[in-house]
Amino acid sequence: MLVHIKKIVKDAQGGDYAVGAFNVHNLESVLGVANAAMRAKSPAIIQVSEGAIKYMGLKPITHIVSTVAKNIATQVPIALHLDHGRSFDSIFECLNAGFTSVHIDASNLPLDENINLTKQVVELAHQKKAWVQGEVGAIMGGHGSISGQIDNIPIADPVDVIRFVKKTNVDTIAAAIGTAHGVYDNEDVKIDLLKKIKQETKIPFVLHGGSGVDVNIIKNAIKEGVNIINIGSDIKIAFCRTLIKNCRDNPKETDPRNLLKPTIKAVEEVAFKQMEIFGSAGRIEFRDIET
Repeated sequence: MLVHIKKIVKDAQGGDYAVGAFNVHNLESVLGVANAAMRAKSPAIIQVSEGAIKYMGLKPITHIVSTVAKNIATQVPIALHLDHGRSFDSIFECLNAGFTSVHIDASNLPLDENINLTKQVVELAHQKKAWVQGEVGAIMGGHGSISGQIDNIPIADPVDVIRFVKKTNVDTIAAAIGTAHGVYDNEDVKIDLLKKIKQETKIPFVLHGGSGVDVNIIKNAIKEGVNIINIGSDIKIAFCRTLIKNCRDNPKETDPRNLLKPTIKAVEEVAFKQMEIFGSAGRIEFRDIET
C-alpha cells in the first residue's frame, strides 16, 4: 500500500535497519520491487529519475506505482520518491502528482547556490507536507556502469554538509562519502565522515550508489546511521541481462510479454536480496499495517 515516506523512514530509524530505494523504469521493474517487498515482508521506496519520467510520462508512472502498491503490494508500505531532480519545475510537477518525497540534486552547483535552490524546494514541498532530500558533494559514476575501478571518488566536506542541512531544513541528506553510481570494486564508505554528519545533523542519511558495494561495508554503514540505500544499477543490469538472454534464446518469439516476463523475477531477486542485507526483511506483520 502507498504511504508517506516519513512512516517508512521513521520505522527504520526505530528498528535500526535501512530501507531500499529502488529505481524503476517500466511496469516490469515496478512489479519486481513490489513482489520482492511482499515476499520479504519489507517496506520499500520506489523511486523514479527525471529520465524515467521522460520515458514513461509523469502521470503514467505515478498511476502505475500507485496501482501496483494498492493492488499487488497490498500489505507492505510503499513510498514514491523522485530521485535526482535537477530543476524546480520537475520537482513542482512531482509534488503536484502526489510524490511524498523529492530529491533536489543541486550538488553540481557552488554550495551557496545549492543551498538557495534547495531552500526554495523545501519551502514548496513542506507546504504540501512532502519531504525533501538534499545533496552535498556530487555522486560520480554512471547508472548501470560496470567497471573494475573508478578513480578520484569525491568526498564531501562535513562542514559543508552540516551547514547545508542547517540552512535548508531538508528532511534527509545525501552526501558523497565514498560510493559511486554504478558497480565498482573500490567503492567504500568513510565511516568517520558518516558518523560526524549523523551526530551534527540528526536527520536520516541516504546512501547513494549502493549497487555493488561489499555487504560488510553496507551493514557497517547501516549500523552507523545510514537509513536509506539507493539501488539502481543492480536493477538495470539484472533486467537487461535477463531480457537479452531471453531474446537470444527465443529468436522467433513475437509476444513481447513472453520476452519481458522473466525480467520481473530478475528485478524481484535483486530487490529481495538487498532487503535481506539491509535488515528490512521480515519487519512487516501483515495484520498490523497502518496507513
